Amino acid sequence: MINGSIVALITPMNSDGSVDFASLERLVEFHIDQGTDAIVAVGTTGESATLPMSEHVTVVSQTVKFAAGRVPVIGGNGANATSEAVELTKSLSKVGVAAMLGVTPYYNKPTPKGLIAHYKAVAASTDIPQILYNVPGRTAVDMLPETVAELVNVSNIIGVKEATGDLSRVKRLRELCGDDFLLYSGDDATAREFLLLGGNGVISVANNIVPQAFKAMCDAALAGNAELALSIDTPLRGLYSTLFCEANPIPVKWAAHRMGLIECGHIRLPLTELSEQCHGLLIEAMTRAQIEVK
Repeated sequence: MINGSIVALITPMNSDGSVDFASLERLVEFHIDQGTDAIVAVGTTGESATLPMSEHVTVVSQTVKFAAGRVPVIGGNGANATSEAVELTKSLSKVGVAAMLGVTPYYNKPTPKGLIAHYKAVAASTDIPQILYNVPGRTAVDMLPETVAELVNVSNIIGVKEATGDLSRVKRLRELCGDDFLLYSGDDATAREFLLLGGNGVISVANNIVPQAFKAMCDAALAGNAELALSIDTPLRGLYSTLFCEANPIPVKWAAHRMGLIECGHIRLPLTELSEQCHGLLIEAMTRAQIEVK
């Protein structure tokens, strides 16, 4: 079971746009050293939308290699065409991931019936555990708890990442899906409350740059220590909003570069590097979170 503080890992890139595997290895070591419980490779924050399938699989494979069994790696396997998601899932099944994270098909706006058929087809293509991923702000489709409940009996669908920020869904998902179904927050701003309400973990953007503090907050919340979780979370709250001052992962890659975690803050088009007007806001939030900016 994968619980706790999970990083939605950035994909570091060189100035020419190629993947910087040396920085990727350092990032993996950084998160293992800081106590991160698991790594999501090539999800939304890892720029999955701009990595062709072969490169996508290579980045996940290298992340697994660098982790070397010390921390579970979850591979992103979402696509808006079911056939593409199945092909990607089959490829990732060969590289040693502990689980996969599949975003709802974006842009096409499938019905609940279509979502159910999509996820059943993906799950049937592998024995590896599958985590559903609902982020309507990105995909233009909202997978309701009632739809998730229709997939609970698929043996290798083990949980859902819920990124709406709607805390009422924690109770509803738990009621419909049972105690063994894993519930992950995909919204840093409400993650603490999500865990205190019975969630199992957080797949986090901010975790890229404050892994130790984020891990401590998650541990406290999972233990039911609301007061301690709040005290750790409070200095981080500025980051939760500022890291979305422009589309994710623009700000977090800039921040990671300023911390010296990656050699270059390059991001692939159609996203561009962080606008200058956001620099001061992000540095202020990082300073408040006691992050050393170089």
